[in-house]
Amino acid sequence: MSEFLRLEKPCIALKKFLTQIPAAELKTESIPTANAMGRICASSVFSPESSPSFNRSTVDGYAVHAIDSFGASEGVPAFFKIIGEVRMGEKPDLKLVTGEVALIHTGGMLPEGCDAVIMIEQAQTTRENEIEVSKAVSQGENTILAGEDISPGQEIVGAGKLVRVVEIGGLLAVGIQQIEVFRKPVVGILSSGDELVAASETPLPGQIRDINSAMLSALISSHRGIGKVFELMPDDPEKMLAIAEEAFKSCDSLVITAGSSASTRDYTARIIQSLGDPGVIVHGVNIKPGKPTILAVCDGKPVIGLPGNPVSAYIIASLFAIPMLRRLTGEVDPIPQIRGKARLKVNLASLAGREDFWPVRIKQIDDEWVAEPIFYKSNLIFTLVNADALAIIPEDANGVEAGSLIDFIPLG
Repeated sequence: MSEFLRLEKPCIALKKFLTQIPAAELKTESIPTANAMGRICASSVFSPESSPSFNRSTVDGYAVHAIDSFGASEGVPAFFKIIGEVRMGEKPDLKLVTGEVALIHTGGMLPEGCDAVIMIEQAQTTRENEIEVSKAVSQGENTILAGEDISPGQEIVGAGKLVRVVEIGGLLAVGIQQIEVFRKPVVGILSSGDELVAASETPLPGQIRDINSAMLSALISSHRGIGKVFELMPDDPEKMLAIAEEAFKSCDSLVITAGSSASTRDYTARIIQSLGDPGVIVHGVNIKPGKPTILAVCDGKPVIGLPGNPVSAYIIASLFAIPMLRRLTGEVDPIPQIRGKARLKVNLASLAGREDFWPVRIKQIDDEWVAEPIFYKSNLIFTLVNADALAIIPEDANGVEAGSLIDFIPLG
């Protein structure tokens, strides 16, 4: 087991943790494409057909052979005979010859002999079944050709890529009704402490409601996982071990809150170590809040020990549990890159050599984002309720002055 509270830089700790999670453990399932929003594609998906499947118009107007309009101007307009109308949803039986056009609507299939469309507002009716055009059109103008969007064999979604709203649209456009995705991992959530009671209970003097379980379950569910909350664990090594072993058997991963600090009543690291090899990889991260974080992989299953204070638990879960979930769901790059920059409103103190994450409110003032720090204590949950993001104070900074640009991570 790693030395107790041997502090690692957050980036190094995360890399050590993720590289120990074996890819072989990833499981897949086939689901309806319409339900695949936010899931990770298990294998590359290629188009079985062209989209669009036919040449079509992008405007309301007149289908024409472009060369027939060449030379048309306001002084010398071109005249065309209207031979019919292209009906929507049908293959036209019309065939254009020189000097002929057909009325067509947006999305209509181009008839034979046509390679462009004159916009309806650029044509003027001169008499029945005849139009006057004072501007030439080029070949392909106001049209989309078959296969112009995608051709057979082209990749739609790569393996390990996120399925977004637009991918769902693209998949369904070429008739793909089912997609293979990585299964959502089940994450067991365990909270320990004699002082804890269920969130639904009224605490007695000296007791507090367990809010971490529900908060972590919601966080996990919002990042492609399934949170499974287990019974509260008392500060008793044997009972803690029994509950942890039961949860470990039925889940793909565990998140345990409290019991990760350097106290005589700390059993978490030893319990995690007993669950399997290699066990504890990191015990202590050079970060505020959340220094006594535990990161472990036991027999292929990742396990995280979080501080018990809600603010610390949330911040550490955001930094380590979310990348863990991305790794367990097969994402190519498990480390989130979603960050923004904001102008710091007031001075912030910090110790050089430690990376700090500070709750802030983010507002837009004069076309730039401004970060207003919320001064807090790590056991006060409404610190986060009132925040929009976490400002990142780099480890080489001995405080940050007002007006400086800082990175921030939006709260999820």
